[in-house]
Amino acid sequence: MMNNWMLIALLTISTYLSRVIGVEIMAGREMNATLRLYFNYVPIAIIAALIANQMLVPTDGGIALSLPVLIGCLATAITLKVIHTFLPSLIIGIAAGLLARYFL
Repeated sequence: MMNNWMLIALLTISTYLSRVIGVEIMAGREMNATLRLYFNYVPIAIIAALIANQMLVPTDGGIALSLPVLIGCLATAITLKVIHTFLPSLIIGIAAGLLARYFL
């Protein structure tokens, strides 16, 4: 058990240091427009990959679509489009996903 905590601590420190070093190196530099455009799309791509990973569930040698996750994502997207506020949209999406999981 102690080895697991040591591994978590070492991974935490290495992740933190790699990010701090990256920020320190890039802090004083100007980026060209192409690189800036690339870095603007990285968070969107990561979030899309995480959502797709949650929606597509492996089953018996195939892939199935998780309806509760899909319904929650759609409810969040529609609510965000209508009211333009993130936190209430997220809460509504979570509630919709939980209700879909409970009733489906």
